[in-house]
Amino acid sequence: MADLDAERAGGAAVGTLARVDPEGPAPMPRHVAIIMDGNRRWARAHGLPEIEGHSAGVGAIRPIVRHAAEIGVEVLSLYAFSRENWGRSPDEVGALFSILEEAIRRETDDLVSEGVEVRLLGRIDELPDATRRSIGRALERTSGGRRMVLNVAFNYSGRSEIVDAIRRIVRAGIPADEVDEQTVAPLLYTAGLPDPDLVIRTGGEQRLSNFLIWQSAYAELVSTAALWPDFDTDAFDEAISEYARRARRFGL
Repeated sequence: MADLDAERAGGAAVGTLARVDPEGPAPMPRHVAIIMDGNRRWARAHGLPEIEGHSAGVGAIRPIVRHAAEIGVEVLSLYAFSRENWGRSPDEVGALFSILEEAIRRETDDLVSEGVEVRLLGRIDELPDATRRSIGRALERTSGGRRMVLNVAFNYSGRSEIVDAIRRIVRAGIPADEVDEQTVAPLLYTAGLPDPDLVIRTGGEQRLSNFLIWQSAYAELVSTAALWPDFDTDAFDEAISEYARRARRFGL
């Protein structure tokens, strides 16, 4: 029980909505989440193997991370690999892991120098050993970053995240009538971080696809037709501008 109480205290900021004028424009989002969709469609449109679309998609991440940190975004969350993606062909899944490991090795030094802390959202214990080691080293080396938090949702499922939180509550022996939102929120993978203000989805689709489904309850959603490898800093800024034009009412 004491461990759960400590986690509650450490994650007190989760789920707290900033109190803004409900009729006024939205401020700069503290937390931007992106569903990076369209890599395979991009490859097909360019007459390339689908794995080349994933490589191009990884290449599109770096400018967005750097730009988000420069304009003052505090938390950037990227949906990289869902638990449902295990249903793809073994060759594609294996290639995705190889691309991830290479990107981690290549980018970690720059992320450290830029003050970006990397966190993993997902079930890391289900990943191959080599991938898990690469991620672990990156998490350790960037842990001192204070400029921006970069969440990488890998082997992630919003429903699994909630199930994992419930399991921890059950193991802690919390009585059912004591469980509320303040009990659950600090046990999510995003404990201690603000909820997303803005969720961007590339590729023209307009659904969350099991991404941060608890945390995004009051997020503004922006869908763009651009496929992820074509999504650049101008498109990112346009999504921020769209967010700023909206009045966030939080049910008021």
